[in-house]
This record gives sequence, C-alpha cells and structure tokens, in this order.
Amino acid sequence: MKVGFIGLGNVGGKLAGSLLRNGVDLSVRDLNRDLGAPFVERGAHWADSPREMAEAVDVVITCLPSPAASAAVLEADDGVLAGLAPGKVWAEMSTTDRAEVVRLGEKVQAAGAEPVDCPVSGGCHRAATGNISIFAGCTRDTFERMLPLLTTMGRRVLHTGELGSASVLKVVTNYLATANLVSLCEALVTSKLAGMDLNVAYEAIRISSGNSFVHETESQVILNGSRDINFTMDLVCKDIGLFHEVAERAGLELELAPLLVKIFEEGQQRYGPRELSPNIIRRLEERAGVEILAPGFPPEMVDDEPEAPGYEVRVRKDAHPGIRAANIRDLDGNGRIRDAADDSNS
Repeated sequence: MKVGFIGLGNVGGKLAGSLLRNGVDLSVRDLNRDLGAPFVERGAHWADSPREMAEAVDVVITCLPSPAASAAVLEADDGVLAGLAPGKVWAEMSTTDRAEVVRLGEKVQAAGAEPVDCPVSGGCHRAATGNISIFAGCTRDTFERMLPLLTTMGRRVLHTGELGSASVLKVVTNYLATANLVSLCEALVTSKLAGMDLNVAYEAIRISSGNSFVHETESQVILNGSRDINFTMDLVCKDIGLFHEVAERAGLELELAPLLVKIFEEGQQRYGPRELSPNIIRRLEERAGVEILAPGFPPEMVDDEPEAPGYEVRVRKDAHPGIRAANIRDLDGNGRIRDAADDSNS
C-alpha cells in the first residue's frame, strides 16, 4: 500500500515517522518543505502538490491544524480531490468538526474514493513511538482495509461508527483533558499554598482516585517548569470550541465548557495564542505569588513503553457478570482491561 502524508507538524511528523520506520512506501508534503527533508533523506518521496500525491498513492492522510486547512488542501485546484480515483482512501487525522469532515467526505465519495476520520489521542510522546490511540469513523469495510495501516501508527484502534463519529469523540476527550488540566493547576497551587511538598503532592494524586493521564504527563512538565507538551493555547481554544458546537447542535446548554473557554481566552490574551497550554497555571501562580516547581521531573514526556503491535479495541456490548460497582480495573501485559473480579488473587 502506497501512503501519502500531508502535514508534518508536532503530531503528523511523528505519525509519518512511524509509517516510514515500519517500511511503508511513503510520500510526504508540508507547506514547510524543510520539515519533509528528513523524511526524504530516509527514503520517502516528496510530492509537489496534494493532487500529485493523491494520484500516486492508495491512501492520502491529512494531519493539519484546523478544518479550514484541511478544506484548502482537499478543495484547491491542485488539491487532493483533484487526484482521487475509485479505490483510494482519504484519511483525516486532524482534530476537526464532524459536519466539515462529512461535507468533505461526500466529495471524496463522489470521486469514487472512501473517507475516514481517524484522529489520535495520547500525546506527542506516544505518537513518536507508535503507541498512541486512534479513533476511526467510516464503514466497516473501509476500517478493515485501513486497520493494518492504523495499527502501524497506533497501539489501540477503535472503530467508532460512521464517518464523523471519531471527530466527535476526539473533541470530547480533548475537552475532558482540558478540564482535567485546569483542575490540576488549581490542585497544585492549592497544595503549595497549604504548605505541601509538591513532590509528595504529585505522588499522592498519582496513587489516588484523583489520578489521570493528564496528571501523569502534564503535571510532570508543569513541575519541571518547561510546561512543554507540544500543544498550545490556541489549539485548546479550537478544541473546546468544537466540543461546544457539538453540544449546541444537540441542544445542550453546558456549564463548565464556557468557563474553560473564558480561562483559555484570558490565557491567550496574557501570554499569546502560541503559549504552551500547561502554562495556563501561570494565571494562578501570579495571583498567588508562588511558583509551582519541584525537582526530579522531566522537561518533556518520553514514552518509555517499547513499540508494540497495534490492535483493534473491541467495544463491550454486554455487562460482564463479574463487574462490581466499585471494581478496580487495570491493563494486562497485552493492553487489555483486566477486571479485579477475574483475578483469583483479588
């Protein structure tokens, strides 16, 4: 299978790197040609236009910063749509709006090709190792065709349903991560003001019911002081806005989301739209006159899990007879959920 990848930024470059590392016949393109040079040096092909790429490959992947950028890449005179033909696939890995991905998907289908929205979740450090999670919205036949490619880029791959469903779930999960980040900022500053050792506070949260993926990653770079997770405040505002639109279309008036929008809009005004998103804690640091720093934490997150073969995550349809309301679950060595009820030692 020949694959084209458009968008070699923080996430896209790492996903494309997983494809190249695993021997995929890869073509690349980015507005910044310098980003493509390392890929070409390692054997990838450079495409002079999205159309040229689409004509030459079986699957075109886009991973771009906004829905508008994806629309421009597809719909320009020399865009992806102009080069599609029956049997080809367009895979949208950007964080985008369901209505927009469905609109573009209809144009892809009119060209005889198949669309899939397949955003990723889990952080740049996991994208780099091929251990990131991937959602995929498309027909089941398209999913089966794409699965070997998706499991090359990611560890856990979930078929979410029809085209656009993955984009909805992506903004849902990004919204939850943002809410968790803001609450952790408050928790860390409050712990500092209460006289707690922040190294101890970190571990207390990590081993408790307050733990989360965001704590185990972003809290570390907050405490280091780098605040570097390769994600910026303008992207947070974009994602929360997309989530808010999903809720509004469903007729739901939200309470927490507007507050998060307000917090990050203020953060952008103070520190700039390209400020790293964990630096939203600076609002509280400045208000309280403290610095939230602690020794021993890394400046950036590195995935310490070895690259492992990806697999499809199966959706549980029926309740497991052994599940209890307060059941504890963890992951076995293969990444599957192991219920405490199934553990003879529990």
